[in-house]
Formats: sequence, C-alpha cells, structure tokens
Amino acid sequence: MALNNMYGARLPQQETMVGAGVQLLVLALLGTAIGMGPVGWLTGLVFAFATWAVLTRALRRTQPRSFGPANRVTLGRAILVGGVTALVADSFESSPPVSLLVGLTAVALILDGVDGKVARRTGTSSALGARFDMEVDAFLILVLSVYVGMSLGPWVLLIGTMRYAFVAAARVMPWLNGELPPSMARKTVAALQGVILLVAGSGLLPYDAEMAAVLTALALLVWSFGRDIAWLWRQGGRGPAERIRQPRENERPRELVTAGSAPVGSEG
Repeated sequence: MALNNMYGARLPQQETMVGAGVQLLVLALLGTAIGMGPVGWLTGLVFAFATWAVLTRALRRTQPRSFGPANRVTLGRAILVGGVTALVADSFESSPPVSLLVGLTAVALILDGVDGKVARRTGTSSALGARFDMEVDAFLILVLSVYVGMSLGPWVLLIGTMRYAFVAAARVMPWLNGELPPSMARKTVAALQGVILLVAGSGLLPYDAEMAAVLTALALLVWSFGRDIAWLWRQGGRGPAERIRQPRENERPRELVTAGSAPVGSEG
C-alpha cells in the first residue's frame, strides 16, 4: 500500500517535469523563430524552473492521486504565459513580433475559461487547481502590464501589481485573508484586465483610445478591490471580537472565496 501511494504521488510530479520540458521546447522554438536574445532566454528559463519548483512543492504537500485534466489545461496555459514572459523580456532589447505575442496571449486568455469547465465536468475541482489557475492569471496580467507600460507609462503596472500588493498587505493585516462571497462582478472585472491589456498591447487602437481603455481597466480594478476590502473590514477588520461568522452545522455552507482569488474548490 505504501509503495502504491508513493507511486501515485510521483505521477503528478512527473507531469510537471513534462510541462517543464514542453516549456523549454516552446522557448527553443521562439528563439529560433525570432532570434531571441539572452534576456528573453534567461527570463523564460527562470519562469520554467520557478513554475516547476513551486508546482512540485505544492503537489508534494497535497499529494493528489492524479494531476487531473483541468490542471493539465492550466499547465498548458502556464507554458504559454512563459512564452509571453520571454517575449516581453526580450522586448527590452528588440521589438518582438506583435502578432506572435498577441497570439500566445489570446490563446492563454481563451483557455482561462476552459480549465474551470473541465474541472466541474470531470469532478476534479480542488483548492490546488483553483490556486494554480489564479496564480497563472495574476502573472499573465503582471507581464502584460509591463509590456503595455512601456508605451503608456509605468502607472500601468498598478494593474499588474495590485493583487500582489493586496497579498503583501494581508500579511500585515490578517483580516484581509477573510473569505468573500462569490461575485460575478469580480470575475468580470478580472477577465476584462487581460482583454483590455491585450488589445492595448496589440497596437490596433490609437494612443488616446489605448490610454482611455487601460485607465478604465484600472478604475474597475480599484473599484473591485475597494469593494472587497470594505466588505472584509465590515466583517472582521475591527478587531478579534468581530470575526467572520462560521456556518452552523444545520446550515448549508455557501461558496466562499479568499479575497483576490478564484472560488475555493473550483478552477477558472
């Protein structure tokens, strides 16, 4: 039995190794196609190693029986994000093909709506999958904000860094780690960030239109975070005596979500 458990635990970790190998293959193809410089290569390699290391550690801690089809979709998205990251890093030395950057980003954003559906249909939803999906989304937004910020200004980085600033603030103010009820508005605002940054980075719009679109995205994100922070403050931010009420045994539990994350127990 112990050997079976050990073998079962190794299978998901082997899939992360395959994912890392595919990431290296993607980087090699990009390097051959556009003559990617050392900065792009190094950034892509760091992303591949960091993704493999963090995901492997998470799998060892949770020890799932299998990696799951939804996580495979998310891993595929992470590989695409790694390619985008390398291209954006390379853009500091030379302009990458915009069509290639837009294409990889568009596929990654489209697949964002696939992994959650796969998880629900196959009954493989998990907290690990939800966190994996959330981190891939957040990093893609950060990378896109860096790319768009090179043309519109460093203020665009506020979009990409806001979620990470929230996580950092939660270490100082634990009440920010409270759970939020599900919100379609929150999901819509999060999805719009990637779409708007993609359009702005494509160069299809005039400068003024790009500026207005990205400013709108930032305003919506500030509103979304501000609303959630206000809710958390009302629930548990005034002191230990006002903690979020836990459901009683005879109550049907509500779907809850940690601030700034995807719904617990779901993916996408």
